Amino acid sequence: MPAAPPDPHPRRPPLVDAFGRVHDYLRVSLTERCNLRCVYCMPAEGVALRPRAELLTYEEIVRLAGLFVSAGVRKIRLTGGEPLVRKDVEELVEALGALPGLRRLALTTNGLLLEPLLPRLKAGMLTEINVSLDTLRADRFRDMTRRPGLDTVLSAIRASITAGYRPLKVNAVVMRGVNDDEILDFVRWSTREPVSVRFIEYMPFEGNGWNRDALVPQAELLERVRSAFPDLEKLDDGPHSTSHEWRVPGAPGTVGFISSMTDAFCSGCNRLRVTADGRLMTCLFASAGVSLRDALREGSDDEAVLDRIREGLARKKASHDGMDLIARNTERPMILIGG
Repeated sequence: MPAAPPDPHPRRPPLVDAFGRVHDYLRVSLTERCNLRCVYCMPAEGVALRPRAELLTYEEIVRLAGLFVSAGVRKIRLTGGEPLVRKDVEELVEALGALPGLRRLALTTNGLLLEPLLPRLKAGMLTEINVSLDTLRADRFRDMTRRPGLDTVLSAIRASITAGYRPLKVNAVVMRGVNDDEILDFVRWSTREPVSVRFIEYMPFEGNGWNRDALVPQAELLERVRSAFPDLEKLDDGPHSTSHEWRVPGAPGTVGFISSMTDAFCSGCNRLRVTADGRLMTCLFASAGVSLRDALREGSDDEAVLDRIREGLARKKASHDGMDLIARNTERPMILIGG
């Protein structure tokens, strides 16, 4: 019998930080570009984008993803910017979806370009979709994103549900005096449709004008919801969940609260991020990272690249800094981090 060919994706030791946290979830930013200008994400004038030559190529993304999967990553989420503005996104989904050992391939999108791409994305083994949507009012959508398009996004959500993405996750950043009067409208939506609405605390990033007064804490959000839905049921949260999940009894959807600012979930963190220019970030609020792109372009072999990944992970902190310190020190707009 002839010898079996070598495994192109050999299993390697898992990615474990200094605090014993195993990292099996990778977020990959496909682009810095976006077709919206959300007020909490980037300045109105946009941001200075890196030259294309500085961004990861298709081949580099696939190679890095394969290395992470070989070291135990089981879920990859594609982010941006807006990942669907990248012209080879369908090919990337197909390549990543075929990686041996990868169990879940997810996408976070604003939904504007989603509907026509759904058939090929689903065929490419995309397993989960999160749509960022902060308002159900067309005028407010234009104000918050500085662009029109609510009907397009809602149509894409309906098409995604029809395509089998149930529940369809909807991420809503809540800002006091801006859209916090729509909280109950989102909850009512979850009672009619299989949507998992997750309310996200407003976080500070360069150019988004963050201030403490605009932050609506998770505790207040939950109190408002429970005042209208007193029989709200608590659901079980997984060990790595970023969202505290609830359901109105009998509802096809759920409601979640992501409390990055007031009730951090760092102890169960299993996430790593790679920015569009190939920098490994061990925390959304980290001030520096490790360039994996440079390692690739220097001709490093797979083990050397993995060594650089482990070196970066070894510097991961037990938790992110306190809320006020984050607000003073964050130096990059969300659009350049990858969410």
